[in-house]
Amino acid sequence: MKRLLAVTLLFLWMNISTLDAQNPNYPWGINSKVLFMDYQSQNGGDISNFGAYHNGFEIGLLRSINENINISIPFKYGVVTSHNQDFNNCFHKKVYGLDGTLQYLFYKPDANLQPYGMLGLGGQLEEEGEFNVQIPIGVGVYFKIAENAFINWQSEYRYSLAENRNNLHHGLGITYLFGNPVEKTDKPKMDEDLLDSDGDGLEDDIDLCPQIAGPIDLKGCPDSDDDGIPDYRDDCPNIAGVALFKGCPDSDGDGVSDNDDECPNMFGTKENNGCPESADKDTDGDGVVDSLDKCPNIKGSIDNNGCPSENDSDGDGIPDSEDRCPNLSGSASASGCPDRDADGISDFDDRCPDRPGLRSLNGCPDSDGDGIDDSRDKCPNQKGSVANSGCPGIDASDLSTLETAMRAVQFNTGKATLKPESYPVLNQIANIMSKYPNYNLIIEGHTDNVGSSVNNQLLSEKRARACYEYLVRRSVASSRMSHTGYGETKPISDNNSLSGRALNRRVEFNLRPR
Repeated sequence: MKRLLAVTLLFLWMNISTLDAQNPNYPWGINSKVLFMDYQSQNGGDISNFGAYHNGFEIGLLRSINENINISIPFKYGVVTSHNQDFNNCFHKKVYGLDGTLQYLFYKPDANLQPYGMLGLGGQLEEEGEFNVQIPIGVGVYFKIAENAFINWQSEYRYSLAENRNNLHHGLGITYLFGNPVEKTDKPKMDEDLLDSDGDGLEDDIDLCPQIAGPIDLKGCPDSDDDGIPDYRDDCPNIAGVALFKGCPDSDGDGVSDNDDECPNMFGTKENNGCPESADKDTDGDGVVDSLDKCPNIKGSIDNNGCPSENDSDGDGIPDSEDRCPNLSGSASASGCPDRDADGISDFDDRCPDRPGLRSLNGCPDSDGDGIDDSRDKCPNQKGSVANSGCPGIDASDLSTLETAMRAVQFNTGKATLKPESYPVLNQIANIMSKYPNYNLIIEGHTDNVGSSVNNQLLSEKRARACYEYLVRRSVASSRMSHTGYGETKPISDNNSLSGRALNRRVEFNLRPR
């Protein structure tokens, strides 16, 4: 029995250092306890006879296997009441013990209160008596008093394979964890070149475009057309414009930006998509102004009110030579073809034949007047831009908040647990979501290339989901959000430098029209 116990403990000792700890910062620990040892109540004595309890001490080595299991090898020593049945004439003797035990922790390792159960195998040598093997089973609890220090209470029942040797141990003491931390809170001083990847004079941690040089007053982002609007917010990045039109010009000064103006070099009105309106307009050039021309799109004669006087097979007032549909009655505005919605566009050319629309939009309506027809407009009742699929643009301050968030959201090292300093910026994102009801939020998690790609993929997914769940608790509808993780597959900086890896560890928040 001694040989079996010795082989078991030796095996644990030889293999304990190869175990992969859940907490890479503090994988090892030592503990010491004061023991209250009862060697009489389980062998015919009285458990309430506290005078028969004696003190001892314990010192041991602790090793974390994973987030829920520890291995402990404690050495114990004490002076206890003899196991004689005659407790009125008992005497004391010294005992020595060495155990190997497993502890199962019921909560995460970073919990302040950590209860656990334990089971093991040990041997005990008595000063006056034989060596015997014992099986300890019990419960305990760790109370965190520092990042790597705990007060530890443990009670165990020890079943002995020898007669009249069952006993109880109760211990109270300190557990101290130690190891080699992977990351330190105090960052080493680095060369400025490492902090400014694009060399634009703005450090990467505050540079919104850390890999592309840009002016400091635009937070490090480029402005190709020098109009004071960074390219990422400029709808016309290669043509100088004004902030009012998101970086696009208004060449004719009619209040309609050139990218939305159907007549960019002629002063017009917003209602007419930037083109002028004229009471004297003669579209078909037959000498009869459109307001008096019964066939404004077909050249005719003044005597015939602007309509031609030739054969008209379908009797729609349009001569067959000018009638695109000579055998189908139609309207003059539709060149003699049917036009169910009477918008001047033949049903054959009308993408929306049952709803009056604009010729410039292939016959489809534009309810909000933003230049994008309702069939393509994701926000048909709110003016928007082509870049936003017809939805209103996002304010610069809100875009800045979303861009800053990918660096402001922080997690505990190697985990998907949000740090408290992340809450303010996530609360801002929740407010932004209520401000833009026609947009959805895409949450993307990314990591650096430290560790295995499988673990990095899982970590990025968990971190994206942690942000998603926080925003759900902030009353953002889950149907308006999605989350995914890309692991280390989409770096935005060089993983060979500390600063580059820091930039690659991020969660991005992107708004998209619904």
